[in-house]
Amino acid sequence: MDLRRSISTAYYAAFHALAKQCADRLVGTGQQRSAAAWQQTYRALEHGFAKDASFKARSLGFPPEIVDFGSAFAQLQEERHKADYDPLVRYSRADALLYASQAEHAIQNLNGAARRDQQAFAVLVLLRRRS
Repeated sequence: MDLRRSISTAYYAAFHALAKQCADRLVGTGQQRSAAAWQQTYRALEHGFAKDASFKARSLGFPPEIVDFGSAFAQLQEERHKADYDPLVRYSRADALLYASQAEHAIQNLNGAARRDQQAFAVLVLLRRRS
C-alpha cells in the first residue's frame, strides 16, 4: 500500500491549522470580522517562509507549545516533500500513523498556546522583516 498521501495530508493538516490561527489572531473571529481580510490573511501563509520562521521560534523566546509546533511543522513539511516528490521513498503504516499523530499533537500545542503568543507567532510566519 502506498502511504505517501497520508504523510502529505498530515503536513497539510498542520499547515491549514496554522493558516486559520493566523487569520483568526490577526483579523478576528465571528460575524464582525471582514471575510475578505480573513481569507486574504489565511491565504498569505507561504510554505517555505513559514518553515524558516518556525525554526526561529526557539531563539526568539517563544513558549514550548509554539516551539514544538514549529519543529513539527518543519519536519512534517520535509516529509511531505519526500512523500510528494521522491518516487523511491517508502513509508510504513507505522510511519503514517506517527506523522498523523505528530500533526495532531502539534496542532493541539498551537491551539493551547497563550493567545498573545499565537498572535506573535502569526506575525512571525506571515510578515517579512525589513532591514
